[in-house]
Amino acid sequence: MTLSLQGVHTHVGAYHLLQGVDLDVPAGQVTMLLGRNGAGKTTTLRTVMGLWTASSGRIAFDGDDITRLGTPRIAQRGIAYVPENMGIFGDLTVRENLLLAARGARSLADIDTQRLDWLCTLFPALRTFWLHPAGALSGGQKQMLAIARAMIEPRRLLLIDEPSKGLAPAIVLNLVAALREMKATSTTILLVEQNFAMARALGDRVAVMDGGRIVHRGAMAELADDEALQHRLLGLSLGAHA
Repeated sequence: MTLSLQGVHTHVGAYHLLQGVDLDVPAGQVTMLLGRNGAGKTTTLRTVMGLWTASSGRIAFDGDDITRLGTPRIAQRGIAYVPENMGIFGDLTVRENLLLAARGARSLADIDTQRLDWLCTLFPALRTFWLHPAGALSGGQKQMLAIARAMIEPRRLLLIDEPSKGLAPAIVLNLVAALREMKATSTTILLVEQNFAMARALGDRVAVMDGGRIVHRGAMAELADDEALQHRLLGLSLGAHA
């Protein structure tokens, strides 16, 4: 497993948000993390990234314990996080956002040209709005920039929180295609998503959270084919959101 959480608890102030999370994320696959609002999905991503520290339990990445590492050291291991709010800098141009995300790059000449061209092929709007302030982009364009920032350097694990939220269906289809291509480069993805059609289209594995715990894990295809299980775990069916 690329990523493994064993009995992870997370407290934030007086709140006990994760209550013994056990989660395995296989290498080279897309694992969907589903659940109702407040189930603990975002907290799981933030705890893996070191933005919140687990109060107990173990988080391992490629067999190494990263539970107590700070966020910069976790990022140095090849893990990137795209938060729900996207985390882009609205006053900076698209170019400046990408340059800032490339650790150690002082100019575009320091960035892998082939990788930059690949990202602009995945997300053509990056090139179109290259010198525009990121804050002037549409919601879909901002989301694409946020993912491109996370991928400007090769990553072994990508944590993405609800990338399709608020996006038009056509933009979601483009996003699905881009994430499929990223998976083809052997990038492991842990993806929180409320768009169940997108979850079905992308996911290899699925874990469902409720009350700060993992209550179901298995193949995404099996959950997509079992409406009774969908209702029991999520209170709705994937078929209704195709």
